[in-house]
Amino acid sequence: MTKDVEITERGSFSGKDYHDPPPTPFIDVEEFTKWSFYRALIAEFIATLLFLYITVLTVIGYKSQSDVKAHGDICGGVGILGIAWAFGGMIFVLVYCTAGISGGHINPAVTFGLFLARKVSLPRAILYIVAQCLGAISGVGLVKAFNKSLYTRYGGGANSLNEGYSTGTGLGAEIIGTFVLVYTVFSATDPKRNARDSHVPVLAPLPIGFAVFMVHLATIPVTGTGINPARSFGAAVIYNQSKPWDDHWIFWVGPFVGAAIAAFYHQFILRAGAAKALGSFRSNPTV
Repeated sequence: MTKDVEITERGSFSGKDYHDPPPTPFIDVEEFTKWSFYRALIAEFIATLLFLYITVLTVIGYKSQSDVKAHGDICGGVGILGIAWAFGGMIFVLVYCTAGISGGHINPAVTFGLFLARKVSLPRAILYIVAQCLGAISGVGLVKAFNKSLYTRYGGGANSLNEGYSTGTGLGAEIIGTFVLVYTVFSATDPKRNARDSHVPVLAPLPIGFAVFMVHLATIPVTGTGINPARSFGAAVIYNQSKPWDDHWIFWVGPFVGAAIAAFYHQFILRAGAAKALGSFRSNPTV
C-alpha cells in the first residue's frame, strides 16, 4: 500500500505524520441510537435559522435605507460590501460555534461535498439538509414576521437571476462560487494541513467565512449569491413569488455541481486519492 511521505531538511524521507480518519460508512445505523446525532441536527437547524435571520434582515435593511423613493439615501445602508460581510461574518461565527457539535455545515452543498468525500453517512447528510432547509424557512419567517411590509416591498432576500445575465452565466457563477467555498472547507479542515502547519494558528472558520465574503462580493450582482441551497430555498418559500421559483433550480444544481467538483479536486487530485487507490490495487493483485 502506498504511504504518504515528506522530504526532511537532509533530503531523507519520513513517514506519515498525520492520520486520516477512516471513511464513514455509507449507512451507519448506530448513529440513530446516539444523542449526539440528534444534537447535531438541532445545531444545524438553529445555526441555519440564525444565519438566514441576520443576513436576510441585513439585505432588506440595506434596500430600505438606500431606496430614494422612500426618502432613503442612495449611498445609505451597509452597501454590497456590508451585505457580503454579514454573510461571511455569520458563517465565521456559526461555524465556530457548531463545528464541535455538527461539523458546522450550515449549507446543503457543504454537506453534499463532505458526503461524496465519505466524511458523513447518507442518512446524516439527508437529515442535515432537511434540518438546514427547515432552519432557513424558520429564519426567513422570523424576518417577515417582524418586518412584513419591508419584507414584501424589498424582495424578501430571495435569490433570482438579475437582469442582463443569462441562465448560463448565473449557473456558472453558482458553480464556481460554491467550488471556492467547499474547496476552502476541505482545505481548512484537512488533517494533513493541520499536521504540516501546526505552528501556524489558523482557525478553520476564518478562511471559510472569508471565502463566503469574497464570493458574495463577486456574485451579488449576478444572482444575489446563493452558494447555499437552504438559504435560497428558505427565502423562496417565504417570499413565494414566481421569479425566484422560476430561477430556483440554478441555486440547487449550481451549488451541488460546484461541491462535487471541489470534493473530487481535493480528494483525488490534491490528496492523490486516485493514485493511492491505484497503488493499493497494484500492490494487492488478484489471482
